[in-house]
Formats: sequence, structure tokens, C-alpha cells
Amino acid sequence: MIDVEKLAEKILTQDRRALSRAITLVESSRKDHRAQAVDLVQRLHQDSGQSLRIGLSGTPGVGKSTFIETFGSFLTAQGLSVAVLAVDPSSTRSGGSILGDKTRMNRLARDPKAFIRPSPSQSHLGGVARRTREAVAICEAAGFDIVLIETVGVGQSETIVSEMADLFVLLLAPAGGDELQGVKRGIMEMADIILVNKADGDLKPAAVRTCADYAGALRLLRKREQDPDHFPAAMLVSAVAETGLEQAWKSMRDLVKWRKKAGHFQIKRASQARFWFEEDVKQGVLAVLAQSEIQQDIQKMGERVFQGDLLPTVAAAEILAKLPQD
Repeated sequence: MIDVEKLAEKILTQDRRALSRAITLVESSRKDHRAQAVDLVQRLHQDSGQSLRIGLSGTPGVGKSTFIETFGSFLTAQGLSVAVLAVDPSSTRSGGSILGDKTRMNRLARDPKAFIRPSPSQSHLGGVARRTREAVAICEAAGFDIVLIETVGVGQSETIVSEMADLFVLLLAPAGGDELQGVKRGIMEMADIILVNKADGDLKPAAVRTCADYAGALRLLRKREQDPDHFPAAMLVSAVAETGLEQAWKSMRDLVKWRKKAGHFQIKRASQARFWFEEDVKQGVLAVLAQSEIQQDIQKMGERVFQGDLLPTVAAAEILAKLPQD
């Protein structure tokens, strides 16, 4: 049995072992663990909410881990503490994950002002583990200045990360051909800042062209009322050469400062809280449904659909008709 009160006290002192144990607790699907996790998050609530939450996504191979390690080290060198929640994709067959981010970021992992926690996505929409937002709250209570949330890749569903971050940063590599077409409009509209990575060496000219292409694409998108004139922005960075980081960080701070002054920052966080309330209710209903007697009907219907005896739409309508309608 976990002593939740003692665990909360240790988290407030930034005890790394307690922090890891707490995140493991909130990620657990066991019923008793969920009850303890809710108790823990509630105890830590008054101490959370002060960190800057930055969501970061990007195409596979763009160098997300290298960028996060370099950017994280840049931030800790300025006296800031950084927590990295790196979400690794789970296998749809085995449910397992490699969880290799901590290995790839060994320099940042050794930094006393940084904390790295890889988590499995558990096949959750958006590549963000279902309990990542609770892990964010725990890291905030531990006193980290910055919480970086790395997602597993780029796609329409990745935009869910914007519901738990104050800023959404999209990391891209110098385009080869029609790569601009491969990035979904949805994620482009969600991005606050686009960083074109690998702007060094032989790739720098291509990076400059790519940055100009994305800057033009951003201007064509509808301007968001909660942003100043020069946002969303596209800029060059190099995680290897460690260039462009200061400008990128300044842009992030400027945008957050503007939003706080305009009142949009607080409204966004309130909206996110409501979104996750509704999401928790939906997930809870699905969990109850999975354990109810109707699950047998779902399996039988699924077999009929598999055999081609029943259309998926018709089968779903029959199942939903059996649920309480009031």
C-alpha cells in the first residue's frame, strides 16, 4: 500500500525516486492505483500549474531527441529546471515500447537540473499517454520551471498535445521535394512555432528554403486572435551546432508573455481542464463498458462483422440501442 501523503511530501522536495514512483502510479490502470493516483494529484494540485508546458512533435528522424537534449541543456545552463516527458509508441501487437529516449539523451539525463521520463503511448490517440497530463501536474508540483512533452510523430491525431501544453512546437527537417504536402494542415494550424532543424553544413541552404516555404504556408492560414502579428513563426535551428536556440527560446517567452497579458493564457488552461474532464469521463465509460455484460454482445457482433454477415454501421447501431438512452 502506497503512503500517498508521504509520497506527495517527497515530490515537493523534488525527490527523483518519488517522482518516478508517482508517475508509475498515475500510469497504472489498476483500480486501487487509480484511486491513489487521483488522491495524489489532488494533494499536489495547489502546488502545480506554475511551469511552462511545451509540447513538441516532429516527423520521424527529424532529431527530436537530439533537439530536446540540446535545448534542455541550454535551459538548465540558464538556471532553469527541466522535466522531459518523452512518449514512446507502443506496439499494437504486444503493447510494449522501447522507451529509449533516456538512453538517447544521456547528457541531459546526467544534468542535476533535468528529469527525463519515457512513457509508453499505450496506443492512445495523439501519441500522448493517457496519463501524461497527470505526470505534467506532478512535475509542476516538484518545482520544474519547464515541462517538455515529446510526442511520437506527426499526424492529424497529434494535435491532442495542444490540449495539455501552453505552447506547441513543430520540429521539421529540411524538406526533400513535396514534404510540405506531407504535413497535415491540422497540425500546422495548431503549431505556435515551427523549428526547421539541421540548419547546418550542407543542409543549411535547404533548411533556409524549407523555413521560407513554411513561413509562407503559415501566412496563408487564418491568423489566430490570441496571437501577436508575427506568430505563428517559422525559424531555423541546429541541435548539433547548437544554433538558433536562443532566438527560439526568446520567441517562446515573448508569445507566452503576450498571451498572459491579453488573458488568453489563463483561458486556454481553463479550456484544457474542461477538455480533460470530458476525456476522463469518456475513457471511464469505455472502461465500464469493457467490463460489462454487453461486452459479450460486442464480441459476437464483431465476429459477425468479421465474417461479413453484418455491416459495421448496423452492428454498432444495434449495440448502442442496448445502452440506456436517458
